[in-house]
Amino acid sequence: MLDFSEFLFLGAFLGLAAGMSPGPLLAVTISETLQHGKWEGIKVAISPLITDLPIILFILYFLSHLTNYSSIIGIIAFSGASYLIYSGVEALKTRPDSIELNVEKKDALKKGIIVNFGNPHPYIFWISIGGPIIFKSLHAHISATILFILGFYSFLVGSKIVITLIVEKSKSFINSKYYFLIIHMLGIAQIVFGLAFIKMGLESFNVI
Repeated sequence: MLDFSEFLFLGAFLGLAAGMSPGPLLAVTISETLQHGKWEGIKVAISPLITDLPIILFILYFLSHLTNYSSIIGIIAFSGASYLIYSGVEALKTRPDSIELNVEKKDALKKGIIVNFGNPHPYIFWISIGGPIIFKSLHAHISATILFILGFYSFLVGSKIVITLIVEKSKSFINSKYYFLIIHMLGIAQIVFGLAFIKMGLESFNVI
């Protein structure tokens, strides 16, 4: 059983990985910053705080009917492992030309909300990784759940805000070797966590 600090660390790591990895929301965050300034980029960065609550509640309701079936939890763990390993491999393959910045001008916050609702990643993450972790944290204590969510969203939103501020100060950061070094390191860490989820899945099937 993870202790409270480990739930906080796990949330922080997953939030950082999600926040810094190239994807639709990061592309819009960077584009709005470059075109309209840091405040528009920050509006996009905070959009998950608005969009994710209904997604999380729906998925937790769905998963709550599966918690008594260890085989289903095992399958979910394998799905989470696949997602993490795939995401990690994609991060290792990230190159400067993988981030597209051509997006049309609209209200930044509205744009971020639309992009995030249409982005499959939050749904995949919460059903395969975040949801099971929340249920495990609830078995420990509600404060463990709060720490996980706090760590996740602090680093998910915080990392995008930091990127926004850096992009405004240094337009070349997104194509710098330092950014891609961080992405590649996070990719390796995601693969390691993916292997841990495989272990969790095997344990659910009493294989190990």
